[in-house]
Amino acid sequence: MAEQFLADVVEGLTRDPKSVPSKYFYDRRGSELFERICELDEYYLTRTELSILSRHGRDMADAIGPGCLLIEPGSGSARKVRLLLKHLRDPVGYVPVDISTEHLSRWAARLGEDFPGLYIEPVAGDFCADFHVPRVPGVKRRVVFFPGSTIGNFTPSEATAWLGRMARLTGSGGGLLIGVDLKKDARILEAAYNDSRGVTRDFNMNLLVRLRRELGADVEPDRFEHHAFYNDAEGRIEMHLVSSERQTIRLDHTEVELERGETIHTENSYKFDLDQFRFMAAAAGWRRCAYWTDDERLFSVQYFEVA
Repeated sequence: MAEQFLADVVEGLTRDPKSVPSKYFYDRRGSELFERICELDEYYLTRTELSILSRHGRDMADAIGPGCLLIEPGSGSARKVRLLLKHLRDPVGYVPVDISTEHLSRWAARLGEDFPGLYIEPVAGDFCADFHVPRVPGVKRRVVFFPGSTIGNFTPSEATAWLGRMARLTGSGGGLLIGVDLKKDARILEAAYNDSRGVTRDFNMNLLVRLRRELGADVEPDRFEHHAFYNDAEGRIEMHLVSSERQTIRLDHTEVELERGETIHTENSYKFDLDQFRFMAAAAGWRRCAYWTDDERLFSVQYFEVA
């Protein structure tokens, strides 16, 4: 894992423009900071999605049907899946997948205490790559649960490719229940990624702390600033680390020069309208069966089956 981390960072920092994959936000500290972000007043995404799951969880479970094996890439604290599990009829098992091994084990154990009869098999891995799903007897349908609008972190072409992989993973009759953030006023979007408490800033900066601690990078986090904005032309929030001065990052015999004001692009978060996402999923082999939104149509949870 460390070798891949190093290779991805060196490759990203020697690009023009410079970038680092957003999946590397999530060490233990990064995962904890993201949980704090989800509680912020400005960050509407989590509370809105939770309200949709609470309000329509039974309908979602009815759409999925009995005997499913539920697979959750990027499971984190498994907070949202609880709202679905309590409504599912005779689920065969739950497979949380997460890159943060320590985080994964801790939350899987807690979930097991709350659902003692449920078979739970954590899988440590990168859900952006292929991962192994255990074979469990009695499964009528494999269903991928992908909340949080994490799909927006991919470019459209990457998202289509990932959705295609999930269609192959679930196979004939497979399902996908996915959280999708909707397009809205840019002021609401930008406030969500520039919170008044600076938690999102700390989350972004933690990536530089990881480079120092885990990869031995010669980099000073206090020489960077957090910057997030809505790119209307691309339909996405962009998050960057902005160099506040001319400087050099040294990493694994590589020197990376940054000019003052130059950025390291750390995350995209694409926003969609309902038809746009339906068409993209259809290109990857999915047919939309149902969707649910909040009253303000800020967010959606959508259910698909393999076409």
